Amino acid sequence: MENPLANPLLDFSGLPRFAHIMPEHVTPAMDQLLVEARAAMRNAEQAPATWDEFVRPLEDATERLSRSWGQVEHLHAVLDSPALREAYNASLPRITQFWTELGQNPQLFDKYRLLKNSPVFAAFPPARRKLVENALRDFRLGGAELPAEVKPRYAAIQEELASLSAKFSENVLDATNAYSLVIEDEKRLAGIPADDLLAAREAAEKEGKKGWKFNLQMPSYFPIMQYAEDRALRETVYRASATRASEFGKPEWDNSPLIGRILALRKEDATLLGYANFAEVSLEPKMAQTPEQVIVFLRDLAGRARPFAEGDLNELRDFAGQELGIYQLESWDVAYASEKLRAKRYAFSDQEVKQYFPESQVVPGMFKLVETIYGIHIAESQAPVWHGSVRFFDVRNAGGELIGRFYVDLYSRDTKRGGAWMDGAISRRRLATGIQVPVAYLNCNFPAPVGGKPALFTHDDVITLFHEFGHGLHHLLTRV
Repeated sequence: MENPLANPLLDFSGLPRFAHIMPEHVTPAMDQLLVEARAAMRNAEQAPATWDEFVRPLEDATERLSRSWGQVEHLHAVLDSPALREAYNASLPRITQFWTELGQNPQLFDKYRLLKNSPVFAAFPPARRKLVENALRDFRLGGAELPAEVKPRYAAIQEELASLSAKFSENVLDATNAYSLVIEDEKRLAGIPADDLLAAREAAEKEGKKGWKFNLQMPSYFPIMQYAEDRALRETVYRASATRASEFGKPEWDNSPLIGRILALRKEDATLLGYANFAEVSLEPKMAQTPEQVIVFLRDLAGRARPFAEGDLNELRDFAGQELGIYQLESWDVAYASEKLRAKRYAFSDQEVKQYFPESQVVPGMFKLVETIYGIHIAESQAPVWHGSVRFFDVRNAGGELIGRFYVDLYSRDTKRGGAWMDGAISRRRLATGIQVPVAYLNCNFPAPVGGKPALFTHDDVITLFHEFGHGLHHLLTRV
């Protein structure tokens, strides 16, 4: 058994030790945690169907595995490297296999049913009852009710889907990072804001190149689409972005066959579980009851919105033709023409608005708003981080009690997947020693500071930040 001090992925005494986690830690840590989790599963099969003797010990063991693997998944998403990717993909099938084994275990399924039907269930707090009901649902969706001869096929489907999903994301990241465009003729960059040009200049200088270097990460890509007067430049960059990881790019990154295989496996998954399609499976834990309900809702929404969208598009086409000389509006013209229309008719420009949204004001302002609404206090703190730009914060209630903690990773980089998302590092749990304080990740892909100046956010960036922090608050402020 490995020493937790030697392997940070086995250290559950506090916050993740991101500064010390190395790819070579992954396999031995998962080996040990899978042995522990399977032992806990065997013990749970023999335990009485009670909360303290059955549910809690099983949760404790699986939480250790989830927490440690979650750190690996997080690093795979924000600090990818060939060595980490290899370690992640080597362990992914084994992790998936364990969760499938757990979800198909008939003894555990029976014990949850016994607990649900026991006299004590009605006296459980609502959250505890919900957990038992969700566990029963997940067992059914995990194949616990399948015939024994079908379960191996179901397990194989889950393993392949997990691997395909990981490969899909890696292909997008690799295809994104493979593209760059260095421009030496400054005339081609007319219209692009100075701060974006400075970032492109710094990117070129880092590689010892002249001119300005652009890539397909959003902070580099979008200023071209929104501001570049050179229509051919917009088209070039748009096509490069739109065809990433497709049949129009390099075959080793083509996600087309992966998409087809994922759809086929999801259909087979649904059929094995007795559903007509995967949409029905997906809706089981959600508010909508049937795919038909969702489709009716979307069609109703589309019917109401379409006339307004068509009116906006016609207005944009007219403006592009009359004011910009663009008589056939193409996809690479939309953001550019929209920006010009806003500036012309409404005296509004995303670039001008950015000066009012420096990171140094937006982030504290968001915290102040949340502090006022919820009666909490947010203060920057210290923790091991995976990148020098990552910040860490504590959340305390009005009495000064620590109730949550979170990491903030705002800037785009080539080792980080695209988009913005929140994820949980540690979940709130009631332990024998007290409350386990929840910890969250807040991840974005905003432009990093350039030229020694604070990062400036667009209005859309601010909306994204508030949106993801809202998800984070769900994780951090829960009292369950």
